[in-house]
Amino acid sequence: MKTYSAKPGEIQRDWYVVDAEGQTLGRLATQIADRLRGKGKPQFTHHVDTGDFVVVVNAEKIAVTGNKLDDKMYYRHSGYPGGLRQRPLREQLNRLPTEVLRKAVRGMLPRNRLGRQQLTKLKIYAGPEHPHEAQAPKPLEVK
Repeated sequence: MKTYSAKPGEIQRDWYVVDAEGQTLGRLATQIADRLRGKGKPQFTHHVDTGDFVVVVNAEKIAVTGNKLDDKMYYRHSGYPGGLRQRPLREQLNRLPTEVLRKAVRGMLPRNRLGRQQLTKLKIYAGPEHPHEAQAPKPLEVK
């Protein structure tokens, strides 16, 4: 019995749409990351991008538990001495709601060129509208 290894040309990619309204940030991010990697497919191969496209709508209405809105911080650095800036989750959701979910999913993907390639299949929109109707995305059941 030979071990099956998927080739990049023979991968079937589906499109899924997820409504993030009322969903918990971390729990939603893990399921999106698994779908982007292709972990649920029988032909999953760890060194090949076998994942699907995921479209997330209503990212601005994502939920978190506890005091994370005020305690969870997002950091960025300008590259200059003393250039560290921080912003709480509440302010980040008001300014860039799509980046909150993108950063959560990015932390769950591999830290190499494969992970960066898989992240390009994630499309996040703050509101309920998205321009991917032509791909006929199926709703993704989030547990």
